[in-house]
Amino acid sequence: MAAESLDTPYRGGFVGSEHRFALSVYFEDTDAYGIVYYANYLRFMERARSDMIRAVGVDQAAELGRSGSAYAVVDVAIKYRRPAKLGDDLVVVSHVQQVRASSVDIHQRVMRGTEVLTDATLTAAFLDGQGRPRRQPAEWVDKFKAITKQDR
Repeated sequence: MAAESLDTPYRGGFVGSEHRFALSVYFEDTDAYGIVYYANYLRFMERARSDMIRAVGVDQAAELGRSGSAYAVVDVAIKYRRPAKLGDDLVVVSHVQQVRASSVDIHQRVMRGTEVLTDATLTAAFLDGQGRPRRQPAEWVDKFKAITKQDR
């Protein structure tokens, strides 16, 4: 491995319309029994979502600085199926289900190999600096629609 690649942060990527983000379970992610603490699955999914948004070409930091607008999770439904454990290698698989004027619905699964550990669907709303919904930039909507897995 080249030395410069060791200084480059890990980035996930797309396989078709699915974004994949790999991670390992560290001691800090677990409880006293070496099982991932339930709230940490939300952290894993947030990191994967942020990476997916970056990978599709949306610069959230620039928009936040320019207009004060940002995405916020306003609804999440999560099902914990099996526990992840210390040392497990996981992949968070994310895909956009639906794009609306001011929000995006995203389905995410935390996987260990082919085994689904956690399954969640959430809505991320695009909010202005006062926390009110506002329209997403049109070019962002187009980028999300290009990777959307909607029933047609």
